[in-house]
Order: sequence, then structure tokens, then C-alpha cells
Amino acid sequence: MAKPVVLVTRKLPDDVEARLSSLFDARLNSADTPWFRDGAEIARRASEAGAAGVLCAAGDPMNAQTIAALPDSVKIITTFSVGTDHIALDAAKARGIAVTHTPEVLSFATAETAFTLMLMAARRAGEGERMVRAGKWEGWAPTQLMGVTLQGKTLGVLGFGRIGRELADMARGMQMTIHYHDVQRAAPELEKGAVFHASEDTFLPAIDVISMHVPGGDATRKWLNATRLAKMKTGAIVINTGRGPSVDDEALVAALKSGHIRAAGLDVYTAEPKVDPGYFGLENVALLPHLGSATIETRAAMGERCIVNLEALLLKGTNPPHRAA
Repeated sequence: MAKPVVLVTRKLPDDVEARLSSLFDARLNSADTPWFRDGAEIARRASEAGAAGVLCAAGDPMNAQTIAALPDSVKIITTFSVGTDHIALDAAKARGIAVTHTPEVLSFATAETAFTLMLMAARRAGEGERMVRAGKWEGWAPTQLMGVTLQGKTLGVLGFGRIGRELADMARGMQMTIHYHDVQRAAPELEKGAVFHASEDTFLPAIDVISMHVPGGDATRKWLNATRLAKMKTGAIVINTGRGPSVDDEALVAALKSGHIRAAGLDVYTAEPKVDPGYFGLENVALLPHLGSATIETRAAMGERCIVNLEALLLKGTNPPHRAA
């Protein structure tokens, strides 16, 4: 019996590609050729291959137009990400195409990235690294690159899901106080003493650092805008490892320039891979290239989640365990 064809849009870790090829007729993109940026090309390749599944990744344009153009042979779209805002879920559901993702396995790694950015922003690590590389460091000085400590500061977690809670645990090790804002209060065993704010009006003025962990979509688009930034303390720090569009870039750049926001650390951007050019001229912003889940261990686990989902539907005829739609 012929193996089901799976179209893979991106270069994946070698071990993941090898396992895919052992189970499926995997049409790989091992050179990471950028045809994945074109939804029409994804659909064309799926049609040409008679694909039963499409394994895509964050940022691939799996919009309604792409899904409408997929062949009838496609039964499942699995994404190498926990987020699904790049996939038109309703369009897939209307066509009877299952959509799966990779929850739970990347929470700690993404929280690590948020924590890294917090330290970089607070301690001006990006500025210092650039100074040394440029050959401009002339030795230790009493007033050189003075940042602020995280010890004793209040961390505000926007979106107290798995990633936000992992970050809160890390921050407690830095003797930080934890506050959070979400649509509903978490159970006491998950809060671990964190202070819940039902309203942004009490949340934003109370915190020294905000770390954003909200889902994408219209409800959170430009959530951190000029009005909300103005509610924060002067000298506060902004961290975003969630969704790029949840930050109003123009407003944040203005707040960083004025000094109302001391520093920011960003791992995600509104129009990835493009970055708002306003950030490039600022020393008080640390910019990472969407490294949230980029550990060897996490990417292997994400690949395994994708394979388990594909295997369930295409080989076993069972419901995939990690369905998003």
C-alpha cells in the first residue's frame, strides 16, 4: 500500500524529516526554498503531489484563499507551531480538513526567551554587546551602561496561560512579585500567590515589567497602544514573545524615544520577517529573530507532535490528539 503523501513547507530538523520520510511519502523542502511564502504555490504543490496532508509552519499563508485552492486529497493541515492565527480555521473546517498544532511542548522554551529579553532590556545587554563588538569598550567605568535590577520588581504577565505561568515561576527566582491580567482568574494552585487584575486600569499602573503572552487575532491587535502605554509607570519595561501584532509599533517606538518606557525586548513582529524600522535606531530595545521555541529539544518535540497528528488521521484513521479545528 502506498504511503500517504505529506507536503512539508519548511526545512525541519534532520531527525524529524527522517521520521516523516519513514512513515509517509514526505515531499520535503530541505533547502528551505521560499516557495512557502506563496499560498498559491503551496496549493499548487499539494495538488501536483496529490497530498493527503500539509505540514506547514508559523507564518505560512494558509489563508482562506490557499485552503480553497487545496486539492480534495488534503485531509489534514498540521502546523509546526502552537499558534494557528496563520491558518483560516473556519475555511478548513468548511472543507472538512482537520487542523492540528503543537501545544504544551514549547512553553518553557518560550518563557526562557521572555526571561532572556527581560534581562537584556533591564541590564542593557544588547547595548553592551554591540559596544564590545564595535571595539568601543575602553574598560570598566562606574557609570557605564547602568541598567536596573529585576530583584524586587513587579512582573505583569498579560495572558496567564502555560507560557506566562512558566515565566512567573522563573521570575520568582529573581525575587520578583507577580501580577497578571487575563479574561478570567486562574485556579489558586496555578496562581501560586500571583495577584489577579480583572481590569487593565489596575494592572498596568501596578507593574514594572509587562510580558505579553496573548493569542493573535482582531481582539488583541495593537492591544499595547499609546493609551495603555501611558497607563504604565515611567521607566517600565515591555517584553513581547507572544504575537507581534499585539503591539502598536509606532506607539512603542514613541514611548521608547521619550523615555516613558525604559526599554523593550521583542521576539515577534507585526509583519515578520519585516521589522518596524523605527526600532533600528534605538539602543534601548533588544530584538531577537523569533527564537521562542528554538531549542534542539523543543523543536524535536514539536516535530513529534506533528507526526503523531498525521499518523493518527492518515495511518490509523483516528482523531488527531492535538486538534485546533
